[in-house]
Amino acid sequence: MNQIFAVALGGSFGAVVRFLVSSGISQWLGRGFPYGTLVVNVIGSFMLGLLTESLIQQRITVTFEYRAAILIGFIGAFTTFSTFSLETFYLLEQGNLTKALLNIFTSVTACIFAIWLGLLCGRGLFYYSDGVIQLSGGIVPYALMIINAILAFFISMLATILLQKVAISVEYRVVLTVITIGVFLTLSGLYLMLYLVEHGHSFEANLNLMLGTFVANSLICIFVIWMGLLVGRQI
Repeated sequence: MNQIFAVALGGSFGAVVRFLVSSGISQWLGRGFPYGTLVVNVIGSFMLGLLTESLIQQRITVTFEYRAAILIGFIGAFTTFSTFSLETFYLLEQGNLTKALLNIFTSVTACIFAIWLGLLCGRGLFYYSDGVIQLSGGIVPYALMIINAILAFFISMLATILLQKVAISVEYRVVLTVITIGVFLTLSGLYLMLYLVEHGHSFEANLNLMLGTFVANSLICIFVIWMGLLVGRQI
């Protein structure tokens, strides 16, 4: 039952984020071509490849509920094959054969490439010493911290672009920004701490290592988020 709730929770967030991203992209680039669906599917494919490598292939046995909420719930609801199919059919029905074929070719090739790129990045990060640096007081999971930084950059950049294109008040922009950053820092830091626990570092005996890793991850992600905001404003 906990697994069902985890998938439902992740799916609810994924569906909302997909709606916001897809709507924002469509308002930005227009509705003559299904840009919104294409963007969410490509981004979701890259995230699925990257996180599958780190959550499953590297045998990081965090609770199944955590993996299910991210991979099945969030990314599963964030991406959409049915909407892609419907939009392609509408293009065919309207006589836009060229756009329909372009949508099919671009979506399939771009998503497969994004999956491959995500898996490649994940495997490359874990290639050296299984993604950790050994220290006298414990380990530093640098690969997972880099993955968190990559996700933080893309999320902040995309959020900045969309917030500039969607007509909402400044107050709502501030609230959405603070909530998004807070949730991401909390979940990414929690994941690192679970990783350390699974590798024999108890919270009581390695409190300094746990807190140091959490703080370091937060500072790195905040810096990367700031970079994403700057890049997003220039696009």
